[in-house]
Amino acid sequence: MTRSTQLILSILLLSLSVFSFATDPVKVKMITNQGDIILELYPDKAPESVKNFVNYAEMNFYKKTIFHRVIKGFMIQGGGFTNARDRKKTLSPIKNEADNGLKNNRGTIAMARTQDPHSATAQFFINLKNNDFLNHTRKTLNGWGYCVFGKVVKGMDVVDKIASLKTHAVAGQQNIPFDPIYIEDVIVLK
Repeated sequence: MTRSTQLILSILLLSLSVFSFATDPVKVKMITNQGDIILELYPDKAPESVKNFVNYAEMNFYKKTIFHRVIKGFMIQGGGFTNARDRKKTLSPIKNEADNGLKNNRGTIAMARTQDPHSATAQFFINLKNNDFLNHTRKTLNGWGYCVFGKVVKGMDVVDKIASLKTHAVAGQQNIPFDPIYIEDVIVLK
């Protein structure tokens, strides 16, 4: 094998490993005051959503945010508030990738958004049951759905524990746990 052939082969192998790395699942540890949740994120299915979530995690954005919306039998939502009244300033919204084939099934994590399908920023939710009505059906205002970008692989008992806590209304917001459920940190596992 000539030196130039070896060099070309080395470059090809390197590019294949970089490509593989970019599409391999990403593991993330969410540390809460109720216990740890390990998530597996899917950059091959939702590249912008995974990149966005990892970026917020690496910026320490999620430190000391709360699960501010907890609805038993539906989902738990967090990643945007430090308490019931104080919303954190976010980066620009991302494109909705809910047409990726992933479903809002129990244990999946999805991007939270407003009625605008392409308004997701930092907030996310973890589904407590199969929520088919949140899935993508068509590229219309009502059909876009909510982008699933990963799933809980360990700590679903923690998610269920959070979901079982009593909630109340504060500052015009419903379903806020009486005792704050803090996200102490979100760490990308390497």
